[in-house]
Amino acid sequence: MSYAKDMRQLELADQDASEDVSGLASSLRIAVMRLARRLRSERKSEGLTVSQLSALGTIEREGPLSPTHLAAAERVQPPSMTRVIAALEQLGLVHRHAHETDGRQCLIALSARGRELLAEDRSRRQAWLARRLDELTPEERAALRVAAPIVERLADS
Repeated sequence: MSYAKDMRQLELADQDASEDVSGLASSLRIAVMRLARRLRSERKSEGLTVSQLSALGTIEREGPLSPTHLAAAERVQPPSMTRVIAALEQLGLVHRHAHETDGRQCLIALSARGRELLAEDRSRRQAWLARRLDELTPEERAALRVAAPIVERLADS
């Protein structure tokens, strides 16, 4: 009798843990989506799409990339990235230059205007978030300092 009771308690504990993870996943998903949406609303990005802004950010972080590598980094198909690059070129936000060692390839790099647009965009969103964080208690900010690297690790997985 005692063994069966112990097993039932373990099953319930496992179920509670599973429901807890599921509930956390739901809460975190909704919170991250709402925060991302709110941060996007702070953008004045000259009509750029999220894909275009993301590509600009990747080029800024990684340095000049071939269209193939940029597509892989952005997790999109090369034809889609070709359209994104063409639009960014037309707006003067990126430029192509020859690959140093492989004449068959070109590299996509940020233009001065592209760097400026990203800096302004980032500054505006950073200021909005800093104002919101300033409204939190020191304990809440400390909790977010601990959570931020964990959320970043989830995003990179």
